[in-house]
Amino acid sequence: MEENTTDLGKILSISGKPGLYKMVAQAKNGVVVESLVDGKRFQAFTSDKVSSLEEISVFTDTDDKPLREILQSIREKTGNGQAPDAKADNQKMKEFFETIMPDYDRDRVYVSHMKKIYAWYNLLHEKNMLDFTEKAEEKPEASDSEEKPSEKAADPEKQASEE
Repeated sequence: MEENTTDLGKILSISGKPGLYKMVAQAKNGVVVESLVDGKRFQAFTSDKVSSLEEISVFTDTDDKPLREILQSIREKTGNGQAPDAKADNQKMKEFFETIMPDYDRDRVYVSHMKKIYAWYNLLHEKNMLDFTEKAEEKPEASDSEEKPSEKAADPEKQASEE
């Protein structure tokens, strides 16, 4: 079942390159990625502008909303179907975006952003990579184990008394 879940931290967008990429391995000067479109592998260097989908968020009137939540909203709204085509009419794209994210910041979120989100969603949908549920359950376990070592380092008085 773990294979069906998607870790958005390993799905990458590379500025200047179309589509999405899956991180395959760490390299000396960057990462080795595999295209979700054609399966070709290459190295993305540290000088490339690489963003994981986990890091991306969209402006709202109050604060930012993680891309994960937007993708889930599209999935719910479409009944696990396709998002609007990125080549659709701009007005239709805006209207659909309002239904999934009514509080988006209309001054800072452009149609070009919507097109990119729809294209990413449709690619992830095509590759059956829209299941984020198991990752959310795994996160607390990882953070618990990470907190214990840092608690000791975070409290210098406690550390000194133990020595």
